[in-house]
Amino acid sequence: MISTLTVLGAGTMGHGIAHAAMAGGYETRLYDVSPAALEHARSAIEGIVRTGVELGKISPDQAAAVMARLRTMSELGPALDGAEFVIEAAPERIDLKLDLLRDIERLVPAGAVIATNTSALSITEMAGALRNPRRVAGMHFFNPVHKMKLVEIVQALESAPETIAAIEEVARRMGKETVLVREAPGFITSRVNAMIGNEAFYMLQEGVASARDIDKALKLGLNHPMGPFELVDLVGLDTRLSVLEYLHRSLGEKYRPAPLLVQYVRAGRLGKKVGRGVYDY
Repeated sequence: MISTLTVLGAGTMGHGIAHAAMAGGYETRLYDVSPAALEHARSAIEGIVRTGVELGKISPDQAAAVMARLRTMSELGPALDGAEFVIEAAPERIDLKLDLLRDIERLVPAGAVIATNTSALSITEMAGALRNPRRVAGMHFFNPVHKMKLVEIVQALESAPETIAAIEEVARRMGKETVLVREAPGFITSRVNAMIGNEAFYMLQEGVASARDIDKALKLGLNHPMGPFELVDLVGLDTRLSVLEYLHRSLGEKYRPAPLLVQYVRAGRLGKKVGRGVYDY
């Protein structure tokens, strides 16, 4: 039974995944090359746990036990030493992920499971760069991880059944529901959501309605919990553009990024993380 989990990358998704692992009872190592990112990640996790206490979801003693399961590490070798289960949460760039996955395979024991958190990239391509692709599969979390219940488990061409079973067990202990997806560009959610968000940008570009009214229409008329612009500001406009560019290459013209989205990214309007996206924060 897996007892220790290693998360590589302390950004928004990485620290959210680390918190889910800690809350699920796993001794959790969180690695990032940047000590500042690790400090920010620890602070963010402490904030999530503190809010849980304030809302009465966990006791102060439980909160202390959760935080005691976290180790932050800025050296890759020690972070992966004896690792049982690794979740790679690097930015959505195939070159970065491939380099990191090769390092993971070199440093972890032969029996370790390797999961990659990606919203659209090819798990088969990443697994194919390793000597043993059978132990690799996708584990797509959603932002914010501590509130979103779903994990898409993405089965690559050669993912072994025992790899999928191990990922399902980890997700269950984290309190998540899962769906199993045979690899296809964008999986289920990114493929649908990217098209909705992209169409919203085309409507904003054409002056069909304001951003706030488009968001309001989808929330009240289609029962979406967030409007497409609220969501893209949370996810990051650069991340959404990267996904759309990949889907455009893979699936054709219907996923061509809206020119207005491209302009926003070039202008540095990347969303909440920088204080300005479709909306100002």
